[in-house]
Amino acid sequence: MTILLLLAAYLIGGIPFGYLLVRWRTGEDVRAKGSGNIGATNVLRSSGRALGMATLLLDIAKGWVAVWLMARYGSAEPQWTALAGIVVILGHAFPVMLRFQGGKAVASFVGAFAYLAPLPLLAITIVFVAVVAATRFISLGSIVGAGLFPFAVWMIDHPDTPLVLAALAGGIFIIWRHKANIGRLRAGTENVFRFGKKKAA
Repeated sequence: MTILLLLAAYLIGGIPFGYLLVRWRTGEDVRAKGSGNIGATNVLRSSGRALGMATLLLDIAKGWVAVWLMARYGSAEPQWTALAGIVVILGHAFPVMLRFQGGKAVASFVGAFAYLAPLPLLAITIVFVAVVAATRFISLGSIVGAGLFPFAVWMIDHPDTPLVLAALAGGIFIIWRHKANIGRLRAGTENVFRFGKKKAA
């Protein structure tokens, strides 16, 4: 059963809500807009607040649900719930529906660890908000948060080794998925965050 639930976690993670919502609402392919990403930030920038927030909440929800399903119907042992968290993140990043070309998986990461490590996640969310407020770069907030998250898990929860390893693997993966953003940050060409679709001149 645990193997089937890991497969379910991958498939749940692979539901491309940003792509589907924009396609349903506008008939457009969000991958052809803005940064080309299917995640909430690009949906918000290119298609407006409502779709951006819906994408964010649904992507968070699928991370939480995948881990909950493992804990409820599979095994609540930390090695299995932690693995389900990593698998749902991979599902978002490499969805079979979109030929394995998905998003950066930050929201699914948040959803998975909202179940696995809620207090460390809350602490890092505060850091994320502070970084974005100071710099107006969503990507920088995500990178800093992902880098600090394993330390927050270890310091706050003192959990079993599987959860520490999952937090470390997830944090490294999120930073790796932002490699293009890191390049733009260094070049000074990264997109500045605006809450809503940019108005035409």
